[in-house]
Amino acid sequence: MRYVVLDTETTGMPVTEGHRIIEIGCVEVIERRLTGRHYHVYIQPDREVDEGAIAVHGITDAFLRDKPRFREVADEFFEFIKGAELVIHNAPFDVGFIENEFALLGQSERADISQYCTVLDTLVMARERHPGQRNTLDALCTRYHVDNSRRELHGALLDAEILADVFLHMTGGQSSLLLSGDGDGNGLGAGAIRRLAAGRVPAPVLAPTTAELEAHRAFLQDLTKASGRELDW
Repeated sequence: MRYVVLDTETTGMPVTEGHRIIEIGCVEVIERRLTGRHYHVYIQPDREVDEGAIAVHGITDAFLRDKPRFREVADEFFEFIKGAELVIHNAPFDVGFIENEFALLGQSERADISQYCTVLDTLVMARERHPGQRNTLDALCTRYHVDNSRRELHGALLDAEILADVFLHMTGGQSSLLLSGDGDGNGLGAGAIRRLAAGRVPAPVLAPTTAELEAHRAFLQDLTKASGRELDW
């Protein structure tokens, strides 16, 4: 399965009031690994960005003034997502805006994402797994111990990268975000056997401290709570 984890930023909301996409960020995941392929673009929306939206993502009219319009990037964006399963947090929002952009171009065949992609909504998934809890992207980062320290403002590409990590934790317990083919420069992938030098100095064996053992127990309790079931360690 080829996944494309996707996020957008817009001039405001809702789309029915004429708001437009101003940023698209996508990252590709195949076999639970980031492939290194991504798609990222800022877009001139031909309308002003709401002040409330600027407070969320920090993207101003002045910044967007020289950026391409959606019609200039529509084909390359379509080719990147075509045939993939789109992973989106609160999918109706982003899908509605994407379909609207294609509809404004008169591209009716692309204005229905279900004709060329499937969509997985991680917000729906999170609500099913964690009913009654906060399931924002930031809340999920805390729950699954995903680093979101760079997320001072929303940004489509950064949020897509963070969501990819959250998604892999949610669906597999343990994720590997190494780029496909990562190695030591000798063609060794992440799963390859590496032989250690015979004359190496043995690494010291250190017993955990009481504080470290307690922190480990707390971490296991968090994992058990996040999974919603008793785990056999």
